[in-house]
Amino acid sequence: MFRRIGNAVVRHPIWTIVAWLIAAVAIVATAPSLPSNSDESSFLPKSYESIKAADLQQKAFPSAFTPSAIALYQRTDGGKLTAADQKDVARITTELGKKHIDQVQKVVPGPPSKDGKYTMTLVQMDSKNAGQPKQADAAKELREQAKELAKGTHLDVKLGGSAAQALDQQDSSKRGEALIGIGTFVIILVTLLIIFRAPILAVLPLVLIGLVSAVANGLIAYATKLFGLQANSSISSILIVVLFGVGTDYFLFLIFRYRESLRAGDEPKQAMINAVDRVGEAIASAAGAVIIAFLALVLSTLGFLKQMGPALAIAVGATLVAGLTLIPAVVSLIGPKVFWPSKSWQKEPQNARFAALGRGVQRRPALTAIVSGLVLLVLSIGTLGYKATFDLASGSMPETKESMVVQDRMQKAYSAGAAAPTDVYLSSTDGKQLDGSRFKEYARKLGEVDGVASARMTQLNKEGNTADFTVTLKYEASTDKAIDAVGRVRDVAHSAAPEGTEAFVGGMSSIYKDIDAAVNHDYRTVFPVAAVLIMIILGLLLRSVVAPWYLIASVGLGFGATLGATVWIFQSGQGHSGLMFMLPVIMYLFVVAIGTDYNILMIARLREEAREGRDPREAAGMALRHAGPTVAAAGFILAATFATMMLAGNSLLSEMGFAVSFGIVVAAFVMAMFFTPSLTALIGHAAWWPGHGDRAEPPAAGAAGSGTVRHDEDRDSAAHDPAGRRG
Repeated sequence: MFRRIGNAVVRHPIWTIVAWLIAAVAIVATAPSLPSNSDESSFLPKSYESIKAADLQQKAFPSAFTPSAIALYQRTDGGKLTAADQKDVARITTELGKKHIDQVQKVVPGPPSKDGKYTMTLVQMDSKNAGQPKQADAAKELREQAKELAKGTHLDVKLGGSAAQALDQQDSSKRGEALIGIGTFVIILVTLLIIFRAPILAVLPLVLIGLVSAVANGLIAYATKLFGLQANSSISSILIVVLFGVGTDYFLFLIFRYRESLRAGDEPKQAMINAVDRVGEAIASAAGAVIIAFLALVLSTLGFLKQMGPALAIAVGATLVAGLTLIPAVVSLIGPKVFWPSKSWQKEPQNARFAALGRGVQRRPALTAIVSGLVLLVLSIGTLGYKATFDLASGSMPETKESMVVQDRMQKAYSAGAAAPTDVYLSSTDGKQLDGSRFKEYARKLGEVDGVASARMTQLNKEGNTADFTVTLKYEASTDKAIDAVGRVRDVAHSAAPEGTEAFVGGMSSIYKDIDAAVNHDYRTVFPVAAVLIMIILGLLLRSVVAPWYLIASVGLGFGATLGATVWIFQSGQGHSGLMFMLPVIMYLFVVAIGTDYNILMIARLREEAREGRDPREAAGMALRHAGPTVAAAGFILAATFATMMLAGNSLLSEMGFAVSFGIVVAAFVMAMFFTPSLTALIGHAAWWPGHGDRAEPPAAGAAGSGTVRHDEDRDSAAHDPAGRRG
């Protein structure tokens, strides 16, 4: 099949390129805009208690005041607020209400802090649009207007709250995307220049993948609209890295094999056909593993991951199609001039370092397997210290952002949980009015819960069948202590609810509690499903039931080593309270899926060498000699492109960038180069049971030298021979 694809695109390169250009223009011109949502509650399905509480609040208290933005005031000299300052605050609050800013429903005064140094203005926005870009726009206007109104006073005013955080996340995301994009381009350009010393080869993947990126983004927008998915600002940054990182991987897989065929004496167009034929199956299988792993995220209960899965799968799918059609067409059109001005492509270097590494694995496979395995095991010990954190706002932007400054000051000036109180909604199950005489006792029991600062009944709906108890925790909403405390609040709220009533606990801490439960569900569901599907792909590629087991086990070890190293760096080294809660899921999928790419490339080459008649150890050595440079180059570029996420300036992308780039380094330079080939050499022919994937194929009838396919294979065989013409 892949030979036929290679033949078609190489014989008709112009038509292939024109087809891509037409498709790109049509998709980009007609694709809908990509929506965005930063509302954490939208991550969860309606079956979770925090979402049920939010729905009950909407029905029972449709006009309840829930601030979306908070203007925090303090004197510029840091002293206590004077009577004149209080008048200025009242004036600013009134004036903001008169502005009739879009999305703003109410603007009311807030309580002063106990030390008298701070006071607030609370702004309610349309709850139906929580987390949407239009509320970020409203926050921007509020911030500008508040600062303008405070001019000429002794007040410093800063805007915080969820809408302001969405605005700051948006700004931080744009800056992060720009830095990641520039860093990715520079890394790919410089690395390819160093590898090939050919400017055309350095620029070509950037141009081609840029075209693929436009197509992929259009297709993602279509899918998002068609299936009603919600986008998140972090996805754009990840998409840049996936498209350019994975796209460059497939570009390198193809170019290295093309160069090898040219060195073996193939005519240029035939060399590209042979390259697509030989490496096409590995690229397709590698992409298939990545796509299936990403699609496994559809099983996630979190909306953020449900959106990310299909988006990344579409991106990799578009990259796969380009790798098998667009890239071969363009390179075959240019021909060997693609390597200009370098002439090193014409002959393999003598005593290449990967040949030496291959000989090392060939001579001591047991030692290689033990040492590389121990490295992975030792690093995996760090996973025992893993803790999760749920503060997406501070995790996705620097602490210096205005909304983060407001959050920090409010935690110090007010009760830590005052900025995001917990609400317990007590509702009658039969629709009858509640017995108000029991409210005081119920509030007392809630207030006695460990971790609760105060609890009181704040409102009763007009039908009298639902009461709202506001519970203020002692801890900031996203901390582990707050999440543990809200769990205890739930237990008491449910057990102490009078007969004929039911209680639902809402608020940010309750949402984080449910997100924690959802993530644990995803660990038990997404991880094994992705692993099984990847194993099926490996089994189909290798026609074996043995090899997939140790290949997926090695990738699992790589995941453990990556998570362990990330825990040591960020929790132990930098003092983070925990890693972002979704990091292990993302890390698992990237490290397992993309890490499998390199295993697939190496094991496919090892099988090819074995089919040339080499014994398992020699085949492992030769596979490392020939596939090692490809894996090293691709692994370095992909790891470096993911590392650019650390430039974004926030802990979420920094942790993600380090973890995934470290995982790819482990996958490429430990697993694919040493652990996998040495294990395969040790297991020998049994690795391919029940098939005979490593046995030499008998020559086809009539292919004694005149058949094109066999003739090309004979030339490749000669090229692989360490004692042959290539030295």
